[in-house]
Amino acid sequence: MLLTEILARNARMYGEETALIERVPSLGRRSEITWRQFYHQANAFSWALIGFGLKKGDRVVQLMMNSLEWLPIYFGILGSGAVAVPLNFRFKSDDISGCTTLCDAKVIVFGEEFIDRINAVKAGLDHCVAQYVFVGPEDMRPDYALAYEDVIADRDTAEPAVSLSASDGAGIYFTSGTTGAPKGVYLRHRQLEFACYAENRHHNQVHDDNFLCIPPLYHTGAKMHWFGNFIVGARAVILKGVSPEAILSAVSEENVTIVWLLVPWAHDILVAIENGDVRMADYRLDQWRLMHIGAQPVPPTLINKWKRYFPDQSYDTNYGLTEATGPGCVHLGMENVHKIGAIGCPGFDWECRVVDAQVNDLPVDAPGELLVRGPGVMDGYYRNPEATAATLSDGWLHTGDIVKKDADGFLWLIDRKKDVIITGGENIFPVEIENHLMGHEDILDAVVIGLPDERLGEIVAAVIAAKPGRRLTEEGINSFCGALPRYQRPRRIIFDPVPRNPTGKIEKPALRKKYAIN
Repeated sequence: MLLTEILARNARMYGEETALIERVPSLGRRSEITWRQFYHQANAFSWALIGFGLKKGDRVVQLMMNSLEWLPIYFGILGSGAVAVPLNFRFKSDDISGCTTLCDAKVIVFGEEFIDRINAVKAGLDHCVAQYVFVGPEDMRPDYALAYEDVIADRDTAEPAVSLSASDGAGIYFTSGTTGAPKGVYLRHRQLEFACYAENRHHNQVHDDNFLCIPPLYHTGAKMHWFGNFIVGARAVILKGVSPEAILSAVSEENVTIVWLLVPWAHDILVAIENGDVRMADYRLDQWRLMHIGAQPVPPTLINKWKRYFPDQSYDTNYGLTEATGPGCVHLGMENVHKIGAIGCPGFDWECRVVDAQVNDLPVDAPGELLVRGPGVMDGYYRNPEATAATLSDGWLHTGDIVKKDADGFLWLIDRKKDVIITGGENIFPVEIENHLMGHEDILDAVVIGLPDERLGEIVAAVIAAKPGRRLTEEGINSFCGALPRYQRPRRIIFDPVPRNPTGKIEKPALRKKYAIN
């Protein structure tokens, strides 16, 4: 079933049941919609786009923060036959302009947070963008944009008769840019459909589950994890706030059973528990059956500590890429807690290889690049044949990540190929050092980067953030790193916050640029 067909079925079967809940802790606000309301709003927006003159395959940019309107608008785009182009909310004006121009988008749907950025580039988009739709307070709506509420008012709520097939284009998802300029990953309906089945297969969602969605919906990770609930008509909570209190309150009050966390949020919850800032006894958490985590390497020390506080809770991690339709091409599995630290085995209907520079398969424990193949592999980078050719080969997706496979067939993420540090001819994998640093009881976050060095080529530098109320010293860190082989020990210690993008990935290029000249 296509996503649009699943939504229609949910509206038929569970029409009066709650589909989506939005919580805004800072405003004390809670709102919700049923599956029938979700379906009707999506259809109304589909008809609005058709009324704008959009044809099948036209592109619609969606630039919004998480909200109760986000998913109905997204499904409205799909239902009209158009291709959804969700953009990173951290994109600057030039990024927005470049992505919109590359896609030749006909419509931009945007929220109040993006008014200034749209204003700055609007004149340069007149060649392609014919209509702007504003989602936000009426007193903030720019004159050039139509109000979303007006656009869907009095529209037909029946599903438009648009013929869609699995091979039709559905989305262009731009990569986060942590390894270079964003590239548009082109996905068809069949890849999105497959993500629903794979996610549900991995986490066994049933109709009574409730998924807490915190990460940004523009990213494949958050949305594709929600897909596992969506395919069985289970509800979800969209939480606009990432404090430990906000997360635990949502879990407790909304009867949440599944939460996907990013590493920093899991850290914050543990620190809040340790410091007494939150008391677990104040929340109803027994129904929380699964915490899964991803988007970056997960320190084993973090999960071991988590299990001490939540011993009856299942844990899982997923490895994925936008180019592989989000999470799940590698999957640890809730039953494999004895392999904490590994990213897992090939996910449902996926194949994996570990290869050298000549694309020869490597033996057990030999580090090499991870290649994946399966139904979720993208068609390619939109209008970028050179990058596509460099990434796809005979159906295999070159991930750019270095892994090794153990004797049991589990894959262990070592690092990104581009993040490997070469110092004095020695290859150093930052993740190994980061995992060691995260074992320090006073460290909240840590990242290891290579900085230019005239003699060695590069040196190992560690950027470290302390837990609130804790004090770290360079001498103490050097002593703690004495357990590492000499060549892995950081030669430079920097105490500073670790910058991460909205999906939790560390922005290493920004760190290299910041510290290379200091």
